[in-house]
Amino acid sequence: MRIAVLSDIHANREAFEAVLAAVRRLEPDRLVLLGDIVGYGPEPGFCVDAARELVAAGAIAIRGNHDEAAVHGPSGMTPNAHEASLWTRAQLTAQQSAFLADLPLTAERDGVLFVHASARDPAAWHYVRDLRSAEACLAATDAATIICGHTHLPTIFYARAGREPVAFIPLRNVPAPLSAVHRHVVVVGAVGQPRDGDPAACFALLDTQAREVTMVRVPYDSQDTARKIRAAGLPDWLGLRLQIGR
Repeated sequence: MRIAVLSDIHANREAFEAVLAAVRRLEPDRLVLLGDIVGYGPEPGFCVDAARELVAAGAIAIRGNHDEAAVHGPSGMTPNAHEASLWTRAQLTAQQSAFLADLPLTAERDGVLFVHASARDPAAWHYVRDLRSAEACLAATDAATIICGHTHLPTIFYARAGREPVAFIPLRNVPAPLSAVHRHVVVVGAVGQPRDGDPAACFALLDTQAREVTMVRVPYDSQDTARKIRAAGLPDWLGLRLQIGR
């Protein structure tokens, strides 16, 4: 099975549309939206409505911390994220907010666990960004493969019983193997706000039969998104960081 996984869309219409066009060309068997549909970006309503249509057509969608903040209000966020969450909350209709509120924190299909942050207490929004946090994530579930986002940094952690996990940074558009003798935590990159130094939107294509995952990069008009961010009165840094992928 080939599964396209989109995480951290962050209300970035241009990135979302470019990635969806790439996904349609690839014709995967399943589509998963891994959370943070909103937050930071200037078009939350459009992105929520697009996500609703995808779910109605059979996609799986997971709730992220920015989705949670847009419904219940921000807590413990950076100043820019806090400001953007309050702005986002004011833009959403009751139906859009209800859609985000009803999203599950996890979904499991065929031995693959999908979660926005970590399998360890998903509602606490732990980051999986080092060996220790990957180990804690793996310890919280029996799933052979865990697919998560939240960090915006594409990484694969390989783990064998009794050994410390090993981290690998996958190359763009190059399939990375998933071993039959390992368990894996695959942290996918961000559609709407990449932070690995590459400003191109990123999504993951998981092939369970070939046992590989590819971080697919898709260029888009980030300057247009930055202009919309400024026009909305959101912090300038949220537009600038799209240009540099940080």
